[in-house]
Amino acid sequence: MFAFNMFDHPIPRGFQNRFSTQYCCYSVSMLAGPNDRSDVEKGGKIIMPPSALDQLSRLNITYPMLFKLTNKNSDRMTHCGVLEFVADEGICYLPHWMMQNLLLEEGGLVQVESVNLQVATYSKFQPQSPDFLDITNPKAVLENALRNFACLTTGDVIAINYNEKIYELRVMETKPDKAVSIIECDMNVDFDAPLGYKEPERHTQHEEPTDVEPDHSEYVADIGFRAFSGSGNRLDGKKKGIDPSPTPLKPGDIPRGIPNYDFKFGTITFIRNSRPLAKKVEEDDSINRFIAFSGEGQSLRKKGRKP
Repeated sequence: MFAFNMFDHPIPRGFQNRFSTQYCCYSVSMLAGPNDRSDVEKGGKIIMPPSALDQLSRLNITYPMLFKLTNKNSDRMTHCGVLEFVADEGICYLPHWMMQNLLLEEGGLVQVESVNLQVATYSKFQPQSPDFLDITNPKAVLENALRNFACLTTGDVIAINYNEKIYELRVMETKPDKAVSIIECDMNVDFDAPLGYKEPERHTQHEEPTDVEPDHSEYVADIGFRAFSGSGNRLDGKKKGIDPSPTPLKPGDIPRGIPNYDFKFGTITFIRNSRPLAKKVEEDDSINRFIAFSGEGQSLRKKGRKP
């Protein structure tokens, strides 16, 4: 008896533990069943048939289960996780945004392969619409939405649902690799400017100096009291020589205030228009000042020689 080996080299162990097969893919809306599976559209996981679980359980694969999806017709690929194994045999159900990234139509063939991805440390996203800026806390919203995702691929456009509105974000960069796992990781998130966003223009107002003289016509109304501005009456009753109204003031006759050039911030200066007293008044005060025992005495007896 003769024994021979069909293979010149033994099969590597890595290929023995690799899951690879083709499925006809459909969107989640085509999934049969009474239950609404709109939750699949909010994440980055697919639904596979039960035979895939049976095959994966026999392979020595690492958990969590991550897969690489490839459309060989368009040479597009992405990465995803698995949500359930309840699909019909030979069929898998994908979120609509994932089918758009792979350029797949309903019933198209997709290659599914098991992969191991590194844990993410950094990712950068670009919103595809300026409406994303209306969200008060975008990082918190994105963190909550990424809980339904298993991995990220650079170049993908993911879709998140917030307040009954779908926002699309392009994955611009991921570290340490172009495809990373985001399950139980500490990842720094950054945002790029939204697509089509334009910064508001800042209009600077330049005040041009004008050499036009100011209008002093309104100063007359703010003068207030003017002495002897009334009209007089004559004893003979005649109106001759009586000016019933004061002469109008000219702008040059209006006194202008003099600014205090020695003003210091935080100080208050009180200016009083008081005149110093005359020297004559000071002399009168010195004369009339009271001095005790300054009077002169009188005697009733006249002074003379004794006989």
